[in-house]
Amino acid sequence: MEMMKKLFTIIICICAMTAQAQKPNNEALRKLQMAEFAITNLYVDKVDEDKLVEEAIIKMLAQLDPHSTYNNAEEVKKMNEPLQGNFEGIGVQFQMIEDTLLVIQPVSNGPSEKVGILAGDRIVAVNDSAIAGVKMSTEDIMSRLRGPKDSEVKLTIVRRGVEDQLYFNVKRDKIPILSLDASYMIQPKIGYIRINRFGATTAEEFAEALKSLQKKGMKDLILDLQGNGGGYLNAAIDLANEFLKQKELIVYTEGRAARRSDFFAKGTGNFKNGRLIILVDEYSASASEIVTGAIQDWDRGVVVGRRTFGKGLVQRPIDLPDGSMIRLTIARYYTPSGRCIQKPYVKGNDMNYEMDLVKRYEHGEFFSQDSIKQDHSTIYYTANGRPVYGGGGIMPDIFVPQDTTGVTSYYTAAVSRGLTIQFSFQYTDTHRAELQKYDTEASLLQYLKRQNILEQFARFAEKKGLKRRNILMYKSQKLFEKNLYGNIIYNMLGIEAYIQYLNQTDKTVLKALEVLEKGESFPKAPEETVEIKVNDEGNKKRRKQIAQEKSRHTTTELTENSIALLNKLEQHPLFIAAKTVLLYYSLGDEVQTHDFIEKWYRQKDILLPVVKGDILELRRYTGPQNLQTGEAYHIEEPTGEAFTDYTQIDFAIIPGVSFDKNGNRLGRGKGYYDRLLPQLHSYNVGICFDFQVSDEIPTESFDKPMHEVWTEKGKISLHQ
Repeated sequence: MEMMKKLFTIIICICAMTAQAQKPNNEALRKLQMAEFAITNLYVDKVDEDKLVEEAIIKMLAQLDPHSTYNNAEEVKKMNEPLQGNFEGIGVQFQMIEDTLLVIQPVSNGPSEKVGILAGDRIVAVNDSAIAGVKMSTEDIMSRLRGPKDSEVKLTIVRRGVEDQLYFNVKRDKIPILSLDASYMIQPKIGYIRINRFGATTAEEFAEALKSLQKKGMKDLILDLQGNGGGYLNAAIDLANEFLKQKELIVYTEGRAARRSDFFAKGTGNFKNGRLIILVDEYSASASEIVTGAIQDWDRGVVVGRRTFGKGLVQRPIDLPDGSMIRLTIARYYTPSGRCIQKPYVKGNDMNYEMDLVKRYEHGEFFSQDSIKQDHSTIYYTANGRPVYGGGGIMPDIFVPQDTTGVTSYYTAAVSRGLTIQFSFQYTDTHRAELQKYDTEASLLQYLKRQNILEQFARFAEKKGLKRRNILMYKSQKLFEKNLYGNIIYNMLGIEAYIQYLNQTDKTVLKALEVLEKGESFPKAPEETVEIKVNDEGNKKRRKQIAQEKSRHTTTELTENSIALLNKLEQHPLFIAAKTVLLYYSLGDEVQTHDFIEKWYRQKDILLPVVKGDILELRRYTGPQNLQTGEAYHIEEPTGEAFTDYTQIDFAIIPGVSFDKNGNRLGRGKGYYDRLLPQLHSYNVGICFDFQVSDEIPTESFDKPMHEVWTEKGKISLHQ
């Protein structure tokens, strides 16, 4: 019965999460109970009920999305530690070298440093139990070194140059896990901050680093979120608050049983005006995408790098009595413009989802922006009216391809086998006395460049079984030197010095500096194309206002309003009587017509516009199988022959950015419908959401107003 109790506990927890949760399916519960009874009482052999229930939970969650997961108690502890900002232990950075724990660096002012443990020391025993030469796993070693605060552990140390073993009694303490890898002035007036995760202390660490850099004269900031897989939502909100003005939306969440929750900037940030560059790559996910999306949607800064991972699902942890946890997806993240940047997935097919980055690589996306196919049916607009897209990560404003210059099979083999890291530790350990003379990245680098490191590595690698390939080795010389020098710098001076060194040749960082030098760090509104109608500042302002207003409405709301509008409109006597109807295949921010077209195309001739140069060509819709992606807005367009007899069109349903109470239309600024409408003899109905209706839109003499304008509330009263 323990198995059933655990499953019932899960159900109770889920039902208690929200007042909106639906009642559990009693038939399903009864079925589950009967299965449990049969297994417990009738199965031929004794079963491990704990294992069975865990497998049942895992299998159930596997039928959902890739981010709904189950973790046992030990996994939960390991998962939470990096985000909580600390753990309890002895306070050393270490690396396992040939079955021996080598101390890279003791944590500054930590318990190991306080008793005299040094970089380069080898820990060979813990509480008199050997850990060296016994092929113990890293996890087992860590479990011996960690323990409750104020508990003591005896360490046996072997130190280079000291004949006898050394013994230290270390009193464990809380050891901080920092979110910031580096914070320094990369150029005069330009600061650089790299964040590796969004944890409990991220906002505090960032605020402290920001203040320090501002004291050094920082005016502009490069925020590096490359490789940052996310973390706590609140940490992302607090970070975004540093850059945005009061009441600017940062992100909102919404799910079937989770009401929409909006998170706004408080206006208390300390970097609301300076120039900002955000660096991202394919491993930037979740909380990183929240910050990046908010900055991009408000045109607060420039995003540089490669398309982000695309995790836009919200998980709620459900703690179980034995310390295990379910992380259940309950909502989606939406950026201020309304984008859900979750990449597509098929429920129950986690393998395909996990292979997404591999497929991106094979497709060439990491190397060419032209290889990236965005979902242009989910188009949204930033505060300045720039188009952005949902459905699969955040596309940077400036693309930087992955640098593969100098990569050879010899280099790949050396790195994948861990030989570069092994050599770097060995070299550091052997030459530590000499290396300690250099206390800056620049001075240490100059020393290393004189030591013929690559040749030493080649001999080391050959002893480890990697055949020497001189031509390939020297073809990859710069990569090898960057890798080896960087690792040694890290071993001696820490991660910030390491990052400073790498940034000197990092193309993404260099592109960010170039953007700042050119003064391009504040995104501009897209240039309007020349059109029949002169677009005045009032029209531009109205487009921007509507784009901002759309960001306050969820996708669900807009979909529901679309259905309500079209359900009313299809009762229009002229629509009912019409044989040929002009419609449109909607973009993501328009009244959604896809289902409406599917509903009616077998009963009426449905025409859809196709962009051809500067004009709209009309074609019959004959089913989804005969659609192809168009070039102008990348929406789906019919592939059939052009429809030219406009006199046969009885009823036309026309989209618009806005309609006024005179029936006048404001388009996207391209003039396509301005050229089409005068040619029509149909009864024309403009459709939009209620918040898109304006009092008055400037017109030209050739403009043709709508006969009617409809919103989700019904037909609006025109002044005609």
